[in-house]
Amino acid sequence: MQHTLERPASPASIDLDESTVELSIEGMTCASCVVRVEKALGRLPEVTLAEVNLATEKASVSFAGRSADVLPGLVAAVAKAGYGATIAPRAGAVPVTGGAAAPQWWPVAVSAALSLPLVLPMLAMPFGEDWSLPGWWQMLLASPVQFWLGARFYRSAWKAVKARAGNMDLLVALGTSAAYGLSVYLLATDNAHDGHGAAPHLYFEASAVVITLVLLGKWLENRAKRQTTEAIRALNALRPDTARVRRGGAELEIPAVQVRLGEVVVVRPGERVPVDGEVLEGATHVDESLITGESLPVAKAAGARVVGGSVNAEGLIAVRATAVGAESTLSRIARLVESAQAKKASIQRLVDRVSAVFVPVVLGIALVTLIGWALATGDWERAILNAVAVLVIACPCALGLATPTAIMAGTGVAARRGILIKDAEALELAHRVGIVAFDKTGTLTDGMPQLVTAEAVDGDPDGLLRLAASVQSASEHPLARAVLEAARQQRIAVAQVQGAEAVAGRGILARVEGRALGLGSSRWMQELGVDLSALASRAAELESQGRTVSWLAETGGAPRLLGLLAFGDAVKASAREAIDSLGSLGVKVIMVSGDNRGAAAAVARELGIDEVRAEVLPADKAQVVTDLKADGAVVAMVGDGINDAPALAASDVGFSMSTGTEVAMHAAGVTLMRGDPRLVADAIEISRKTYAKIRQGLFWAFAYNVVGIPLAAFGLLNPMLAGAAMAFSSVSVVANALTLRRWKGRAS
Repeated sequence: MQHTLERPASPASIDLDESTVELSIEGMTCASCVVRVEKALGRLPEVTLAEVNLATEKASVSFAGRSADVLPGLVAAVAKAGYGATIAPRAGAVPVTGGAAAPQWWPVAVSAALSLPLVLPMLAMPFGEDWSLPGWWQMLLASPVQFWLGARFYRSAWKAVKARAGNMDLLVALGTSAAYGLSVYLLATDNAHDGHGAAPHLYFEASAVVITLVLLGKWLENRAKRQTTEAIRALNALRPDTARVRRGGAELEIPAVQVRLGEVVVVRPGERVPVDGEVLEGATHVDESLITGESLPVAKAAGARVVGGSVNAEGLIAVRATAVGAESTLSRIARLVESAQAKKASIQRLVDRVSAVFVPVVLGIALVTLIGWALATGDWERAILNAVAVLVIACPCALGLATPTAIMAGTGVAARRGILIKDAEALELAHRVGIVAFDKTGTLTDGMPQLVTAEAVDGDPDGLLRLAASVQSASEHPLARAVLEAARQQRIAVAQVQGAEAVAGRGILARVEGRALGLGSSRWMQELGVDLSALASRAAELESQGRTVSWLAETGGAPRLLGLLAFGDAVKASAREAIDSLGSLGVKVIMVSGDNRGAAAAVARELGIDEVRAEVLPADKAQVVTDLKADGAVVAMVGDGINDAPALAASDVGFSMSTGTEVAMHAAGVTLMRGDPRLVADAIEISRKTYAKIRQGLFWAFAYNVVGIPLAAFGLLNPMLAGAAMAFSSVSVVANALTLRRWKGRAS
């Protein structure tokens, strides 16, 4: 057979020079299929790693060599194992507004309609009624269910046999065929008749009902699995199909994928922003809730950055495109979420090893059941039915679905709350975090200096602030912006400034309303001969609290002190709640900062943090994290700057604020889409809930088989009950994982 490589229509969907590719796998039904596909891919010499996810029905394959040479071999290897494979488009590479097709319901309905007449006589028997259909009518109803609607089980089973392996469909095909075949044999002989044309001992209803229940279970399972991928579909749906761009002096509406870097895009009120960009014209509020989890609209004006997929609330804005297509924030988020959902947790590897031997063991138990009952009772009918029950109830589907569905649901709901978990390992480790080390600046604090107090020698702080703001009006220094912002908030008018001159490393000189003024450091004031004694004790007190102090003096003639300005980095409004939330989770919090001890201690006191590591050089932050890990604790690091990247990489789980640098985001396993430290506790909480769902799912998956197989082998389950239990096991495991979607988080 010749296998052709199917590729998505868009050339942007895949890069043939990449060493990792995703394949969509067709025909997988259980965890045994996962193992078989992984083994088939792993046997190729070029493949370095193959991970298959039953819930997403995709395989992530890493390989050495050129894609054009390797990809046909990957597809052929999967086909040889009995499955189909096509190249899967990367999330975010092309605009996708749909999603996985909804599972078809009609086979379940038709199968149930044909099976119902076979079951009704059994319901009437306890009331002394005999509604039994003639045997040939029973076969007429059961045959379409067995060979038409159940053909999928035979096809999959035959592929498994050709590959000398087993799967769930092989168990179903063998079990139902045995029940159907036994009924045909009894019908073809006189053993099934009591002289009145009735056939009370035929088992067509068992084979038909089992297939109906399995089809129902797979339909419910696929429907539930589709809900676990809603996060990806929701992200893709945020991307508008068209954009309005300015070209050649006119506004043109074009497909959003055709917008080029640097082009100006016009966004009207109520429309979604089609690209990442910078506002050039206009002012508005933007709803970024589906991207960052921030519930309140964010004000945007000229110079502000906007994210593609966010909603423009009320004003017309013009945006210069800074990132388009696969490089946009929306596309990168989609790739991160899909990558996290595709990765295999370490606990799943143990499940895969169990699943690899599961089907052969079940076949062996069914054979022993058949021979044992036949030899012990001489009743071959009973022996076959008990063996059928063993085959039907032993379903490894639930084992294969427990872990990936929980991870998909957990990472999906986290993404909607502004928490991007990059891989399954980060999700798996976060639930065991015992220590969280926070960087201070930009993480627990705003990262921007603010004017804390202005104290004048003459007791007029507003007059002092007016003169200071006038001096700083020509400066772009962060402290100057803090002074000007304070003056704006207090509605203090700024006077005209003349001859402003910056003195490197010291301060600024200027003339305001004919007065020569100097604003700068203590050292510079001393050099100018300014007497600071009037406010020296107050300055020392402020500096002990970690404040930065600047002095304003009149420098013309005899230098005279006018007052001092104290600056501080304000603690984020949500920081205290974040620390309290971590404490309620039993997590110890430590602050690691490069700032002086006074500034670090002041923030720690305000937030209730007991342990502080201050004056830590950037190169030493990673060593602090390593020391914290020395006692065996699982340590998380939270940061946002380039200097935090080594510590983020050294930690067990790195949390990066998206308000920080790209380097920090790449080094971290978890990215917080807004600068809210409460999201750290939320990330740990969703990790714990997800891991709990994984444990619950695996427990019930094993429990169904550990309890059900012996019951079936000892004749305590008929095939129909076994089929119902098997279908319910997969559905219940997936439904349990989906309860994670109700999680709201603390920072919502």
